[in-house]
Amino acid sequence: MKKTLFLLTFLSLGAHATPFAAGDADRGGKLFTKYECSSCHEARVGGDGSAIFTRANRTVRSADDLIVQMERCSGAIGKQLTAQEKQDLAAWLNQRYYRFK
Repeated sequence: MKKTLFLLTFLSLGAHATPFAAGDADRGGKLFTKYECSSCHEARVGGDGSAIFTRANRTVRSADDLIVQMERCSGAIGKQLTAQEKQDLAAWLNQRYYRFK
């Protein structure tokens, strides 16, 4: 019984782990600059492009949505992001804009 309770507690804690824990937000910010992500965002929403993350009708509503959207965006720039780059970029975007848990 104790093992079962421990296992259930452990699994429930894992389910609430911070998304993109494998990512490095500092590297993600550098990738955002390197790939000039804001230039496309600026063209779409104006200003510095950051409104694309915070607008009411935004596409990204979950951590999973963010990964899917980054894959779409990487196609727009003709770059195939590595799994680590996705984690790094997502960690930066999540820290800066989304705050998914």
